[in-house]
Amino acid sequence: MSRQDVIDMMAEEAEMSKAQAGRALDAFLKAVEKGLKKEGEVTFVGFGKFAVKTRAAREGRNPATGETMKIPAKKVVSFKVGRKLKDSIN
Repeated sequence: MSRQDVIDMMAEEAEMSKAQAGRALDAFLKAVEKGLKKEGEVTFVGFGKFAVKTRAAREGRNPATGETMKIPAKKVVSFKVGRKLKDSIN
């Protein structure tokens, strides 16, 4: 599903214009981004939880040369699905 598909569905479901739905989606995504930066997690009860996790530094291999290399630690975003969403899919 593309971004435009989501905007179209939001506009239809909320009975608003596609432009308004696009702005609402942008605002939502910006709010999630800010919440992750500030709090480290954003929870939607029943839907799921976005959380920032730190992936540890590790050693890896360059597939082209086979040479070992160090992969630095970094932050990644994870998502844990909520019960309501999980049940609706199954």
